[in-house]
Amino acid sequence: MKISTKGRYALRIMLDLAQNSKGEYIPLKDISSRQGITIKYMEQIVPMLTKAGLIRSLRGNNGGYMLSRQPEEYTIGEILRCAEGSLAPIACLEDETNQCPRSESCKTLAFWQGMRDVIYEYADGRTLKDLL
Repeated sequence: MKISTKGRYALRIMLDLAQNSKGEYIPLKDISSRQGITIKYMEQIVPMLTKAGLIRSLRGNNGGYMLSRQPEEYTIGEILRCAEGSLAPIACLEDETNQCPRSESCKTLAFWQGMRDVIYEYADGRTLKDLL
């Protein structure tokens, strides 16, 4: 499994908002300057974070973005899944019910399930506050 730039940047944006939170909305240009991420790329990521309820946005002169919760209330797994989708190491484990026609006889399925469980446990066991 490889986390894409989108996932890595989503985590950096969230961390930047947590680090620089003073109860006010933070403009994208400020985050862009600190993180070295283009505003154009951030404009592809922040709508996902907003739609998922992870951040709040405000348009206008004093507009920008802020966290919708406290840093300790966000897991890294939640942020990565918002940007990446499933963190499962193989496609047949992405859905609740395994759709693979070979799942009943697959000799490697237990290994992949174990790997998925370790990934989720690790990512969901860490919060934004832990990274601060």
